[in-house]
Amino acid sequence: MKIGVIGGSGLYGMKELKVLRKEKVSTPFGDPSDEYVIGEINGQEVVFLPRHGVGHRILPSELNFRANIYGMKKLGVTRILSVSAVGSLKEEIEPGHIVFPDQFIDRTFSRNSTFFGNGVVAHVSFADPICKDLLKTVSEAAKRAGATTHIGGTYVNMEGPQFSTRAESHMYRSWGASVIGMTNLNEAKLAREAEICYTTIALSTDYDCWYEEEEDVTTEAILEVIHKNVAMSQKIIAEAVGSIGEECSFGCHSMMEHTIMTDPKLIPEETKKNLEPIVGKYLK
Repeated sequence: MKIGVIGGSGLYGMKELKVLRKEKVSTPFGDPSDEYVIGEINGQEVVFLPRHGVGHRILPSELNFRANIYGMKKLGVTRILSVSAVGSLKEEIEPGHIVFPDQFIDRTFSRNSTFFGNGVVAHVSFADPICKDLLKTVSEAAKRAGATTHIGGTYVNMEGPQFSTRAESHMYRSWGASVIGMTNLNEAKLAREAEICYTTIALSTDYDCWYEEEEDVTTEAILEVIHKNVAMSQKIIAEAVGSIGEECSFGCHSMMEHTIMTDPKLIPEETKKNLEPIVGKYLK
């Protein structure tokens, strides 16, 4: 079993990771955000990728989500822990708290979040976008690490890079959403297609601009909280990796069975080749 960790804003490396090698992975969908760092945490093999690249060079809308998840799959990753900075949409979710959302709302408009197309059609269930087994394991590890946690809730995935208007922020709150971010929904969709268990570790950095008792969100204020959250996220991951089981009762590793609509005989050979690491077993 290999565990993948995608590091968000502020998490560009892991001090607990005993680095064994770095690997540049090529994919038919282009280049991932950076090299994959392969190593061990407490004897467990871990593959780490900084989502925005080392030095935070890539906008959320510029991220090659397909390449990032494809690379994880190609390297044998079966579980992904995705760390993400988010804004809070609820007063009880204070800056510095850790949220484990189990639902998403998609507010993006310029991203490719499927491996399919180019001659092959597939429709996978996404009603419950987070692996329940992985969420339970990692959230329990967060409690042991001493984090203040919120289990469950809805993550609004906005396009960015600008933050919300006040009207948008109030609208999302009226929907009952818990946090807002710019990245994780697209990863979750692709992880589902790649049959990889996926969960989000959402680090609350600020109240979104709905909370008028606070000053409007600024990058400077967010960075200050991010630096404090990064240490906690690393503690959570180190605590979690030894507790993740081999089996997934939620069924993530067979989600694509019976989802491909296209007659395999009609799928172009190049498309079959490109999708071999993702769903090759279903294209025979």
